[in-house]
Amino acid sequence: MPDIETKRKAEDVSLVPSKRVRHEISVVGTREKAVVTSSVPRTSNLYAPIMLLEGHQGEIFTGKFHPEGKHLASAGFDRQILIWNVYGQCENVMVMKGHTGAIMQLCFSPDGSHLYTGATDNTVAVWDVPTGTRIKKLKGHANFVNSVSGARRGPELLVSASDDNTIKLWDARKRNPVASFDSSYPVTSVLFNDTAEKILSSGVDNVIKMWDIRNNQISLKIKGHTDTVTGLSLSWDGAYLLSNSMDNTLRIWDVRPFAPTERCVKLMSGHQHNFEKNLLRCAWSQDGSKVSAGSSDRFLYVWDTTSRRVLYKLPGHIGSVNDVDFHPNEPIVLSVSSDKQIYLGEIEN
Repeated sequence: MPDIETKRKAEDVSLVPSKRVRHEISVVGTREKAVVTSSVPRTSNLYAPIMLLEGHQGEIFTGKFHPEGKHLASAGFDRQILIWNVYGQCENVMVMKGHTGAIMQLCFSPDGSHLYTGATDNTVAVWDVPTGTRIKKLKGHANFVNSVSGARRGPELLVSASDDNTIKLWDARKRNPVASFDSSYPVTSVLFNDTAEKILSSGVDNVIKMWDIRNNQISLKIKGHTDTVTGLSLSWDGAYLLSNSMDNTLRIWDVRPFAPTERCVKLMSGHQHNFEKNLLRCAWSQDGSKVSAGSSDRFLYVWDTTSRRVLYKLPGHIGSVNDVDFHPNEPIVLSVSSDKQIYLGEIEN
């Protein structure tokens, strides 16, 4: 750990003017700052306990860590995908362009070589991450694409959900959809189950549906939410599904094949949805001990999954927090917001 004077000097002289990044230690006066800086035990390899990344020209709707953890991607209203370094001074290392509408959601392929995006230009795109080029433009939806997700293993399958009431299954190597599922209502969030044999979707009918890819039928309907489900996330072991809803609850569901009829195992609250009606997403930590969710009250919430308590209510954003993600290897949480800013913050191990 460098001494306090060196740290202050580095922050004042080199970081702020040249690099769009700042240390966030909100205390007044040098003496107090010294006390705080020396007494905060660091838990990650981030440059500072909290890093601010700026560069987007519009609201940011989606952000994800690369599977290897050294980079992250963000996108939103400005139609650009920005790739950032996670470590050092968090420089923006790449800008990818091609969509003609706001990018609603992005995700990486399991090996990190490809990036999938869905946008309000009614298309899904597949990007080559090392070169930053778009290698596929998938057309088939007749309205905004709200959500896109890739399979965790096996062939390069991806699934997308749209305001045109359909869910489409794609093979990233082909041009046309492999299958289409009619949901009767606009679909706001979609993902594969662990084995990619089923698709989980949610929408404005408040119901989470499980679709069987083999026969194009709904194999399960999960009811409990009383308003639009805006975000879904599958636990790393594939056994539990996290859902974020406009009814201001976050629920954990048991989605294993032979689970009891009452699949809702945990209910958490504290975060807010408001009149903006943004599609607020949610995320699991790698070990399943924590979950996080976007919130319109400008705070980032992290819950303990065992006790259902709010562990962190993190300030900093001045707009709706739309998407969150946990680092794959370290206790770092990512949040992106309508205020055009991205925060990386370290939490306790």
